[in-house]
Amino acid sequence: MSMRVVFLDRASLKANVRKPALGGEYVEHEKTAAAQIVPRLAGAAVAIINKVPMRADVLRLLPQLKMIAVAATGYDVVDIPYCQEHGIAVANIRNYAVHTVPEHAFAMILALRRNLLAYRQDVENGVWNKSDQFCFFTHDIGDLYGSTLGIIGEGAIGQSTAAIGRAFGMRVLFADHPPPKMAGVAFTPHEEVLAQSDVISLHCPLLPSTRNLIDIGAFRKMKRNALLINTARGGLVDEAALIQALDEGLIAGAGFDVLTVEPPKNGHPLLDVRRPNFILTPHIAWASDGAMQFLADQLIDNIEHWAAGSPQNLVT
Repeated sequence: MSMRVVFLDRASLKANVRKPALGGEYVEHEKTAAAQIVPRLAGAAVAIINKVPMRADVLRLLPQLKMIAVAATGYDVVDIPYCQEHGIAVANIRNYAVHTVPEHAFAMILALRRNLLAYRQDVENGVWNKSDQFCFFTHDIGDLYGSTLGIIGEGAIGQSTAAIGRAFGMRVLFADHPPPKMAGVAFTPHEEVLAQSDVISLHCPLLPSTRNLIDIGAFRKMKRNALLINTARGGLVDEAALIQALDEGLIAGAGFDVLTVEPPKNGHPLLDVRRPNFILTPHIAWASDGAMQFLADQLIDNIEHWAAGSPQNLVT
């Protein structure tokens, strides 16, 4: 069966993407504005998206659309209830970022725990040149060994993060939450994880129940020496509360790879945070070369399996 497939934001994926073996037209657009979605998907049975929003108002105008292939694990840009009601299959990517995201998280954890940014800033400002001895101690340096790593989200990425933490000699806690839960994981009450952890790393999806999961109340429950790492979704954290927590010393630092609005074309409060205990990277924790190629291959596999009647990685 011949099907038209359209990739709406090809520029978001730096990898080789093979043409789906469906016998129909395959079209790629580097990026797509909201007003271009419907005309570009005219006649398409399959839409490939990464961050292009597919909401009910758009989907109603695309009755021929049968599948949305998301080039990411997170699918909060898709109106899942509408797709379920109207028989639109939605597939996402699984297990592609199990190394790249945890490694990025730990790059930030190590930099913050050992105050690398602050020391680099001191060296650039000439502090070492003026030192009376071979080194200087202007900032605290902490070890990961023996500390507690709290993880919110026990999927493949959360568990891979836990494995790295254990290799550093960290005690790992997974925060409890409503079902569904990963089998074989021991859970600790959410409030206890907030209170006991020296590092808290977020690896859960953005859902109505998890939006602003970390608010000012959560920050007040954390240790004053705690680090908060977010490589998942910006909306998991109340960003105004984060700034307040850093300003008031409620936590020791934070590393973020995500914002609530991406890209921050009109500015963003976290872009203005200039302090050595805060690291902001541009949503690239997932983007190692190996991970992106794995993603691209699975993306087309998902489409071909669905077309063949043996779908995989379905969200709906």
